[in-house]
Amino acid sequence: MAEDSGRGGFDGGFGDRGRGRGRGRGRGGDRGRGRGGDRGPRRRDVGGKGEWVPVTKLGRLVKADKIKSIEDIFMFSLPIKEHQIVDHFISDLKEDVMKISPVQKQTSAGQRTRFKAFVVIGDENGHVGLGWKCSSEVATAIRGAIIDAKMRIIPVRRGFWGNKFGQPHTVPSKVTGKCGSVRFRCVPAPRGTGIVAARAAKKLMQFAGIKDVYTCAQGTTRTLGNFVKACFQCMTKTYSYLTPDLWAPTVFGTAGPYQEHTDYLKNTAASDKLKAKQAKAQPEA
Repeated sequence: MAEDSGRGGFDGGFGDRGRGRGRGRGRGGDRGRGRGGDRGPRRRDVGGKGEWVPVTKLGRLVKADKIKSIEDIFMFSLPIKEHQIVDHFISDLKEDVMKISPVQKQTSAGQRTRFKAFVVIGDENGHVGLGWKCSSEVATAIRGAIIDAKMRIIPVRRGFWGNKFGQPHTVPSKVTGKCGSVRFRCVPAPRGTGIVAARAAKKLMQFAGIKDVYTCAQGTTRTLGNFVKACFQCMTKTYSYLTPDLWAPTVFGTAGPYQEHTDYLKNTAASDKLKAKQAKAQPEA
């Protein structure tokens, strides 16, 4: 029999700790069956450095100051595909890392470990976002989760418990969110109650600007990813329930931003496309 080479003494071998056939045969050298090494030049401004060159119609309108507030974007339900749009309107965003957990994938070269980060952002004044990202490095995962949270930012409607005096301080009505097996419920609370919730949900609602609320959760709440997603869905539903003060029909004073600024988008399409192409062709510094 051939001499034992540290793989169990068999030709195919059971390997060391279930690593299969050893070092893999991918195109990326020692990276297993990855997507290869050189993938060409990358775009600039990945980490928020340098000048922002918008590549979407919404980004072009925001950069040209055609849209005055982020509420106009929410009013017409326009999807945000560039995180710089949120930075343009909200400069005092706070962020907090909820959880960083390792996740593994079994490959022919063994186990590939990556890190998944959950990040919450908000301005404590009716805007909150939740993002998550997987990456081989913790710092890259956090940075990607922050960008994802900015693109998922939502408006949060706040209301009153009892008499309507002072500023809104709680959720306007009972709302329920769910993700996986987790069911999360928010109930309006009187002033001075505070946020009666777990640590992760409390941080998210603080960033949303809610001062007083009762909460109830059931299911596997120790799965923090699903728990925070269920709480985030609760915040999303605050605008989905029409209370009597919202029964009046909404009259839009103007057309949507794309229709209102059609001429601008048409006249600047060529120059903006050229700028985006030049920024994409220039490699990172």
